[in-house]
Amino acid sequence: MEVLAPQPRIRCVFSTDKPTQYKQSRHLPSAIKVAHHALDEIPLSDTFAWNKLIQTHLTTGDSHHALSIYHHMLLRGVRPDRHTLPRVLAASRLSGHLSLAKQLHSQALKLGCFQDQYVFTALLQAYAHLDHINTAKLLLYKPPRMDSVPWTLLGSLCISRNKPSLAIDLFHEMLDLGAQIDSVALATAIEASAMLKSLKHGKNLHQVARKFELEFDVLVSNSLLKMYVECGSLQMARATFDQMPVKDIISWTVIIRAYVKTGGYNEGLKLFRLMVLNGLKPDPLSVSSLLPACGRMAASKQGKEIHGYLLRNGVELNVTVLNAVMDMYVKSGCIESASRIFKRLKHKDLVSWTVMIMGYSSHGQGQLGVDLFREMEKKSELQIDQTTYGAVLRACTTARMVEEGKLYFNCIKSPKVEHYALYVALLANSGMFIEAMAFIEKQKIGKHALVLRALLDGCRVHQNKKLGKRVMEKLCELDSLNAENYVLLSNWYAENSKWDMVDEVKRMVGDMGLKPKKAFSWIELRNKVHVFGTGDVSHPRSEGIYWELQCLMKKMEDEGHKPKADYSFHDIDEERECIEVGHSEMLALSFGLISTQAGAPIRLTKNLRVCRFCHDSAKAISRIVGREIILKDPNCFHHFRDGFCSCSDFW
Repeated sequence: MEVLAPQPRIRCVFSTDKPTQYKQSRHLPSAIKVAHHALDEIPLSDTFAWNKLIQTHLTTGDSHHALSIYHHMLLRGVRPDRHTLPRVLAASRLSGHLSLAKQLHSQALKLGCFQDQYVFTALLQAYAHLDHINTAKLLLYKPPRMDSVPWTLLGSLCISRNKPSLAIDLFHEMLDLGAQIDSVALATAIEASAMLKSLKHGKNLHQVARKFELEFDVLVSNSLLKMYVECGSLQMARATFDQMPVKDIISWTVIIRAYVKTGGYNEGLKLFRLMVLNGLKPDPLSVSSLLPACGRMAASKQGKEIHGYLLRNGVELNVTVLNAVMDMYVKSGCIESASRIFKRLKHKDLVSWTVMIMGYSSHGQGQLGVDLFREMEKKSELQIDQTTYGAVLRACTTARMVEEGKLYFNCIKSPKVEHYALYVALLANSGMFIEAMAFIEKQKIGKHALVLRALLDGCRVHQNKKLGKRVMEKLCELDSLNAENYVLLSNWYAENSKWDMVDEVKRMVGDMGLKPKKAFSWIELRNKVHVFGTGDVSHPRSEGIYWELQCLMKKMEDEGHKPKADYSFHDIDEERECIEVGHSEMLALSFGLISTQAGAPIRLTKNLRVCRFCHDSAKAISRIVGREIILKDPNCFHHFRDGFCSCSDFW
């Protein structure tokens, strides 16, 4: 039997390897050192021992010594086999030696093991990584490979290198060649079409799946499901899901997440319950996909139910799931529940801390958010990122902690517009308008609407009407198709009795075809969401709702409390023109009061900023009725208790 002698080029490769890598790899585990001393004692026929030693070096990430062992093996006259070459090819790929991979290719041909599945696959990977995908593809035609494994492997490599179009082309070449098509090959091509977000390619592959009777293979079905979701076709995703004869946890998770991401919260919750009824136990991923559906004021009850289900049924509560549960409680208005989970969490990651810092900030407890960040800074194992610095900056803005906010802003290496806007809000909310304007000028960020709105919020808080008007006019110039900017200006003119300008702005909005947003508020009661508009009288209990409000207004008047009705910085025009008790949040609040037991908290949501009159009224009502009122608007959560609000009237 002929023994292949080592080629000079192989010796050259070993002797000229990267010196730094060689130096690091000299520190070998003692067991491997002993093995090296025993190299000369390994019988020439014991290829298994050589292969095992090469594999040991590969496992420890030491490709240089793996190649060194192979070199030594050849010098001893040991003939490589079908198990040796894949290992050495892997080492050459990891070391970046294309020339060695080509030599190994020649050896595979001489040894007659080129067609071996393991050797061929290793060669394919080596060429794809060290040369080019097209070079690797040539192997598939010499001679043509009819099994799907190498084609699928190359397709996966294309996807990993962000070349999905090439992966789809490969699949169609498979089809043209008449190669074997299996579920893995098809799923790989479908994944590529999902990356491209190409519904056309996806539908074509769906037809191929039908042709080869693979449509209802669970791997293919799940891939189709993900593809339709990625391509934005929830309707086709649902049709595919409904037709699947077998659904696993992945199937349910994909469709639930799709509904939740597109705002179909109720359908997502319904599907979750159906999944449980079908006997499937939720895993951490499916739970994390669903919980955002409960991160709303109207779904706080469902959120608590799901948390209870997880606890009762022993679902794995890893840090990812608990972070999602905390986030759900924060967004549904239950900051105390989120805080309790956080305190019990043994292993907190960066997300855990960030969720709670953001949570405290959004609930008007910025000081607690800053204190939490200071505690987190002591954890040396955590690498604080820009998101977390942004969270603590927001907390500083909420608490108007200017010096601390300046410090944390300077920690952000590459500030984005959002960070600049937070910094401007920090200064403006603290009444530091001159410094805020100087900062905007210095950073050249005066053309960003987000920054100007942050400045305008400070003007509203401190009633700086002169600067506020200038900012409104600038917003109308920069963001001329946003109707809210014109509403702000119109309300400012109305508060200053400039009715001719009010009419002028209204005509301008009409001529431009802009439609200002309508204000709505809603409250959940007995699993039903009740929605109210401004001046709404359509609710079956409207008479009782308005009567309750009139009684409350009378009590406030008797106590000498008269809520302010200033709309100069308000972005809703219909509320200025309506009686204050007809505002949507007042109607939702009144309905909650007459429909729930005494002492129970009232939770309601408004789609636009709460006005000053309703804010002052809610504070007074919370004291009169002895209840907590939690109102969420786009800016923050307002917790009204005993005549005070958690936002300290800065919203």
